Amino acid sequence: MAETFNPSVPIYLQLCERIKNRIIRGEIGVGERLPSVRDLAIDSGVNPNTVQRTYRELEEEGIVEKRRGQGTYVTENQETLGRMRNELKERHISAFVREMNEMGYSEAEMLEGLKHYFDEECTKEGNQ
Repeated sequence: MAETFNPSVPIYLQLCERIKNRIIRGEIGVGERLPSVRDLAIDSGVNPNTVQRTYRELEEEGIVEKRRGQGTYVTENQETLGRMRNELKERHISAFVREMNEMGYSEAEMLEGLKHYFDEECTKEGNQ
C-alpha cells in the first residue's frame, strides 16, 4: 500500500525519518536487516532510486550499514543510535516550542500544559 507524503519535503528525507522513528520505537531492531530497496519501493509506492537515496543518506549518517550481497542493516553502534535518538528528540521539542511561541504561549504555560498532559495520561493509564 502506497504511503502518503508531504509534497513540500523530499520523499527520501521523509522515508529517512520514518525509518529512524521505527528504529527508535523498536519496530526495527539493532542489527536487523532493512527491507530490500525493491520491497520498500513497492510498499511505499515510490521509485527504487528514491529508496536507494534514502538508504545512502542513512548510511552516511551511520545509522545503517550495507553488507555486500546481504543487504542493509541497522547499525549496532549504540553511540550512533543514541545520538540519532537525541537529535530527533531535540528537533521535535524545538518544533513544539516554536509553534507554541508563535501562538503566544509562554514557557510557564507550556510547562504547565505538559505537566497537566502527563498527569492526565498517568491517570488514564492507571484506570485501565
